[in-house]
Amino acid sequence: MTLVNRLKLWLIPPIGYATIRALGGTLRTHTLHVDRVNAFWQARRPVILAFWHGRQLMLPLGYGGSRLYILVSEHRDGELIHRIVRRFGFDTVRGSTTRGGARALRQMVRLGRSGAGLAVTPDGPKGPRCVAQAGVVQLAKLTGLPILPYTFAASKKNSSGAGTASKSRCRSAGPVMHGASPSGCRPMPIARSLRRSGWQWRRRSTSSAMRRIAR
Repeated sequence: MTLVNRLKLWLIPPIGYATIRALGGTLRTHTLHVDRVNAFWQARRPVILAFWHGRQLMLPLGYGGSRLYILVSEHRDGELIHRIVRRFGFDTVRGSTTRGGARALRQMVRLGRSGAGLAVTPDGPKGPRCVAQAGVVQLAKLTGLPILPYTFAASKKNSSGAGTASKSRCRSAGPVMHGASPSGCRPMPIARSLRRSGWQWRRRSTSSAMRRIAR
């Protein structure tokens, strides 16, 4: 590891933590369907938080449920995220579809079945951006946990745009993921390859593969 990368790992996590805390102190928030969301938090019921890659900045300040494990890639950028969220008291599972995915899936399934909350980005590291893939649905099937779509947004007028939804060009056109718990988020579009008849075939093949991995 180069000296520059070591300095980044040393400097960025505390700065990132302080920045998120500072931003949180300046926000005026309004949560849609807050009663439904709070019902999960108050019951300490574990869920699978599903949030887009581009809308994760304020995640540490909005979660109020049981112990949470966040799926984070093993890439260098993932190490920064890992060190920041650990400062907020969250745990991480390291892996992605490109590296360590099978091992991470087995660990997430074990944690979910043991009563821990899970957090994933359903559009995955490779995208397409803001289009849910089958993995989050199969994770819910293997663990029995409900999916809670989770997001935040800031107005363009008052936002700097740093990691906020005001700069995210996510759209909700097309079919949405059914069975997800309402949380005040916009509908979650699913990939074209998973729609209608193609969904059934992809769901069966993905489910079979993930069951083998999760054993």
